[in-house]
Amino acid sequence: MDVRELRTSHAGTSGEVGTEKGVVGGALVPHPPVMVPEVGKEEARRVAQTWTALQALGRKLAALRPEVVFFLTPHGPVRWEAVPVVRAVRLEGDLGRFGAPEARIVLQSDPKLAEAVAAAAEEYGVPTAFEAAYPLDHAVVAPLLGLRAGGFPVEEVPTLVIGLGLLGWRRLMRFGRALRAAASALGKRALVVASGDLSHRLSADGPYGYAPEGPEFDARIRDIFARAAGRELLDLDPRLVEGAGECGFRPLLVLFGALEGLPVETEVLSYEGPFGVGYLVGFARVRQDDPFDPPQVARRAIEHFFATGEYLPTPPSLPPELARPGGAFVTLHKDDLLRGCIGTVEPTRPTLYEEIVRNAVAAAREDPRFPPLRPEELPDVRISVDVLEPPEEVVSLEGLDPRTYGVIVEAGRRRGLLLPDLPGIDTPEEQVRIALRKAGIPPGTPYRLQRFRVRRFFERPSATLL
Repeated sequence: MDVRELRTSHAGTSGEVGTEKGVVGGALVPHPPVMVPEVGKEEARRVAQTWTALQALGRKLAALRPEVVFFLTPHGPVRWEAVPVVRAVRLEGDLGRFGAPEARIVLQSDPKLAEAVAAAAEEYGVPTAFEAAYPLDHAVVAPLLGLRAGGFPVEEVPTLVIGLGLLGWRRLMRFGRALRAAASALGKRALVVASGDLSHRLSADGPYGYAPEGPEFDARIRDIFARAAGRELLDLDPRLVEGAGECGFRPLLVLFGALEGLPVETEVLSYEGPFGVGYLVGFARVRQDDPFDPPQVARRAIEHFFATGEYLPTPPSLPPELARPGGAFVTLHKDDLLRGCIGTVEPTRPTLYEEIVRNAVAAAREDPRFPPLRPEELPDVRISVDVLEPPEEVVSLEGLDPRTYGVIVEAGRRRGLLLPDLPGIDTPEEQVRIALRKAGIPPGTPYRLQRFRVRRFFERPSATLL
């Protein structure tokens, strides 16, 4: 199925503040059954901090008004070659194997969610496999009971349960991007909830013993989550991850993949390890009130085009900086090399927002110097946007400074432009010579010379992944 076939009428409001469609937040939740009062009884007091934090998380997630939940479990279906996606209408499970059959969850799902995710994952080069309904495992039931106790409408919001795909780390992050694309294509406000405990080797008295990698791993994950520094997950030594004996790292990769490139605020609500196993409750929220972030607009425009084949709609209300007309260049880099750059010197659309949207898609798909960008490449692409100020006439090279000003050369119908502050261009002579060559203006031809300033915006590194 083509993910473009799954658009709904909600997509028309995708840019509206407060009604943003796509991934709007997420969480990392632990899953010890002992924290559930019906299971742990007196022992539950030892993990009361985690249970209380889950209830607080439930309130925070409910406030985001989700329309769908993507729930990642490491103890459900597992596949080596693909990400297992549970295609079902209804799912249920309880903690009967832990002595509490009354601790029960019933989830509503929708096969269309599974189909949308599979279609988006195919676009991102990640294999998936449909799984039939199964009795929900404790990594789903236990944390959802905590969220429900805090007021989250667990049994009302359609939930897609996703198992563990034993794929490479980068591919799992791309799968997170596919979840975001699927939510956007469906026009749904989505949460990504990653269930997983951290190290199981924090204490010699614990059931799994002690390993020095355990406390180090947990400290790194706490820090990475608190700073929304998802890219740093890829920098962890695989020996550290393996030695820690965790079960939450892969779900966390998917979560941060889904948040990649978005303006994210994260909060560690609690962390404890009373049984020699690390339990972290973490909350992530995508800011909807960012007033002026051109690279975010550009990335969302490319994502939306990949997901729907259409340009990102213009919201009914824009910040003043984006509501005015203006020229803009969108530049893509991959592995520190140029991957696309398209722009307009003067406005061709009613608003700067629309200018950035069109030029972002053009930079990804229409730059004749490069093949069209593929969806699976986007997580590795860094985006910058230059917003141009009106050009002004220059009578000689003495009025130029390649660090401060871009240049425009024009002779008849031929026109060339060079942005300012480009690596390797240090003199006005070099700058003008390259601009003339780009315009195809022969040496010795009289030409008109203009200069312009830009405001250059780079993506924030906080939620950007390598």
